[in-house]
Amino acid sequence: MTVNLLDLDSAGLTAFFAEHGEKAFRATQVLRWLHRCGQNDFDAMTDIAKSLRGKLKDIAVVAPPAVISDRVADDGTRKFLFDVGGGNAVESVFIPEVERGTLCISTQAGCALDCSFCSTGKQGFNRNLTVAEIVGQLWQVRQALGADPGQDAQDERVISNVVLMGMGEPLANLEHTVTALRVLLDDNAYGLSRRRVTVSTSGLVPAMDRLRDECPVALAVSLHAPNDRLRDELVPINRKYPLRELLGACQRYLEKAPRDFVTFEYVMLDGVNDTDAQARELLALTRGVPCKFNLIPFNPFPGSAYRRSPAARIRRFAEILIEAGVVTTTRKTRGDDIDAACGQLAGRVFDRTRRTGQQILRLDRVDLCT
Repeated sequence: MTVNLLDLDSAGLTAFFAEHGEKAFRATQVLRWLHRCGQNDFDAMTDIAKSLRGKLKDIAVVAPPAVISDRVADDGTRKFLFDVGGGNAVESVFIPEVERGTLCISTQAGCALDCSFCSTGKQGFNRNLTVAEIVGQLWQVRQALGADPGQDAQDERVISNVVLMGMGEPLANLEHTVTALRVLLDDNAYGLSRRRVTVSTSGLVPAMDRLRDECPVALAVSLHAPNDRLRDELVPINRKYPLRELLGACQRYLEKAPRDFVTFEYVMLDGVNDTDAQARELLALTRGVPCKFNLIPFNPFPGSAYRRSPAARIRRFAEILIEAGVVTTTRKTRGDDIDAACGQLAGRVFDRTRRTGQQILRLDRVDLCT
């Protein structure tokens, strides 16, 4: 059976080589070639014995998801569409800034959580992405950004931050997400700091606790409401894990988190969750959790019942939070001329939940939090 080596972290590669009678140090060598050098040609792995290179050609492949399209916005934002098979495609976005470059990647084809303001949920769910499909987005984007296959990834740092905020709920694909995170953090692979890798979740409490114990990185929580009544409507998973449980999980997470705060994401919906009173209710709700807020202007999509809060209303909402001493930012729109802004990514999902009412391919928007 041929194994995709991009599916394996250091422990997985060590077990793979042991199974084939090879020394453990081969795992480190190959991990460096795969990720630090972005190499997929076994013959180019020159410090590996020729006999092993020949064996690898028979038992292994290096197969990231294929790039379907690659578009660049006027502001330099770059959007990639990846083929993940079965009629499904997911997207990643690279956002260049003066002091950092952030890549936002997907973890599922579609999403099963069905948040009412999210177009991803409305297009249904197909499956979890594999580790190779998650890590492979970073692998491919590095090559597209001009990384030399012989160049050490850590010498470039074109991509300094990675956020798992694209299509899907990362913690609903916890096993593959954690393995992918271990690859991102491994000094023999991409060597990213835990502070520079962020997982976003809608609030799967047991999985948050497991992430804290198994691979804690920076945490962003899609909050979007100051009380259970409204959050039940906007984020249905709240009916299973209400705010009290969610905030308790946030506090527990901070015991091992690389940052001393949780980021609460809050999409601004006109007349729904954006009043002065709701801002104050939000402050009362989160008082016991060290946090910062990231306000997200809503990007409408076809069939949505919501509107974006006016700019003045968003500013006032932010002022109330800031005046109370809470760090608050408002997300900038990037790449909107190529539909790469938050809520505008086009994924393709063969829906097997039948949420869309038909088993057909759909091109729709993806609620990507960049």
